[in-house]
Amino acid sequence: MRYVEVDGLRVSVIGLGTWQFGTREWGYGHDYAHEVAPGLVQRATELGITLVDTAESYGPRTSEHIIGDVLMTLDAGTRAGLTVATKFTPIAPAEAIVRRQVEGSARRLAVSSIDLLYAHWPNPFVSVRRTMQSLRPLLEEGIVRRAAVSNYSLAQWQQAERTLRRPVYADQVPFSLAKPRPAADLVPYALAMGRLVVAYSPLGQGVLARVGAGSDGVPNPVRRFNPLWRGAAAERLLPLQVAVRDIASGVGATPAQVALAWVVSHPNTVAIPGARTAEQLAENAAAADLVLEADALDRLKQAAAVFA
Repeated sequence: MRYVEVDGLRVSVIGLGTWQFGTREWGYGHDYAHEVAPGLVQRATELGITLVDTAESYGPRTSEHIIGDVLMTLDAGTRAGLTVATKFTPIAPAEAIVRRQVEGSARRLAVSSIDLLYAHWPNPFVSVRRTMQSLRPLLEEGIVRRAAVSNYSLAQWQQAERTLRRPVYADQVPFSLAKPRPAADLVPYALAMGRLVVAYSPLGQGVLARVGAGSDGVPNPVRRFNPLWRGAAAERLLPLQVAVRDIASGVGATPAQVALAWVVSHPNTVAIPGARTAEQLAENAAAADLVLEADALDRLKQAAAVFA
C-alpha cells in the first residue's frame, strides 16, 4: 500500500468508500449491510487501507452506524492509524444545526472527534462563506479535527479556505478516466497548497471495469441513472474501455486496477472505491502498488480526452 501525507494527515492512496452500506439505491440488501459491510471495514484495515469514508446521508445514517460498530472492536493501535471521514449536508448551516448534525455523526461513529469532516455539497441558497463559518466553532473546540469540502469547484474550495482562515484539507469529487477534469485544476491546486483531491466513483460506478456498457442486465438503480451506462455516452466510452482492458492485459492486472492506478498516479490524489466483496476490496487495494508506464498513461489520457 502507498500513502500520501499532507500537513500531518497521512492516508492510503486507496481508501474505502461506504456509500453502499445500508443505502437502498444500491440494492445490496440487508445481509450485505449487516454481515458483509462490517467485514469489509475490518478487512480494509488488514490490507493497509487507512481512509474510511462515509456520510450522514448514506443510509441515511446507517453507514455511520455500521462503521461505528466496527471501530469499537478495533484495538487502539489500529484505530489510531485510521482516518474516518464523514460529511454533513449543509441544508441550514446555522452553527447550532451543524453542531447537532456533527455530534450525531460522532455518536454513530463512536468517536469523540471527527477526523475529517466534509461539507457534502454546496448549497445553492447558502454561501460558501456561511457554510464555513458554521464549522469554525467545531474546529476550535476539537469536535472536528480537519475540515474538507465535497463537490466544490476550485473557486469554491479557495473561497472556503479564505473564509475558514485555516486549511480545507480535501475536496472530494467524481474523478475517473470518464470524468478526468479534476486533473486540470483541482490536482494542481492540491499539489501547490499541500491538500488532497479525494476521488469518488473512480471507476465510473463500475463502467470502467468492463467493456461494452449498457443498462440491460444492470439492475442497480444508481447505475441505471448514470448516463455512462447507456446511449451515446456508452458508445463514446468504448474506446476508453478497450484501452483500459488492453493495458490491464499487458501488465497482468484487472481493468479496475488500471483505472484506479491512473487516478492515484496524480499527485496528492487518493481514491475511495466501494466494494461489494472482500475479493473486490483486495483487488482495489492492490491497485495502489500498480505503477503504469508513461506510454500507458499517455494512451489513457488520450482516450479519456473525449470526456474532459
